[in-house]
Amino acid sequence: MEGTTISDLMINEQIRDREVRLIGEDGEQLGIMSARDAMRIAEEAGLDLVKIAPTAKPPVCKIVDYGKFKYELSRKEKEARKKQKIIEVKEIRLSPNIDTNDLNTKISAAKKFLTKGDRVKVTLRFRGREMAHMAKSKHILDDFAEALKDVCVMEKAPKVEGRAMTMFLTEKR
Repeated sequence: MEGTTISDLMINEQIRDREVRLIGEDGEQLGIMSARDAMRIAEEAGLDLVKIAPTAKPPVCKIVDYGKFKYELSRKEKEARKKQKIIEVKEIRLSPNIDTNDLNTKISAAKKFLTKGDRVKVTLRFRGREMAHMAKSKHILDDFAEALKDVCVMEKAPKVEGRAMTMFLTEKR
């Protein structure tokens, strides 16, 4: 049932298979029979025949009230969406000549993001003549990671990309 959206399901006359495995309205197995017989049984019960596992051999069909079944499926999908956590990537930008107080402010902001469960991308941007001293400025990112080592782990080590040096931090599990 996982992975099927409501619009993918075949009901009643749309089911054209020669034989299907039928499940009754209370979930009991009624065995393998022709699609016509299954349709007749569903009509006698005043319900719909819904193909719930089209890839199975033979396909599995169930006798249900289609409107109610559709509602249950949409409710389950909604619940699943509600439970999933979207991990955002927050960026913190630094410059090579940052002062310690400014650095501490950025560290506390990063700590706040990490405790919320977000990933943090720390970017050290170089402009003009700062480009000549990129290697000397790597210690800023190292100090940043060191200050946060109790709440996070380094996902990607500092790496030079164009005019910037970036690293990724994630919350400790």
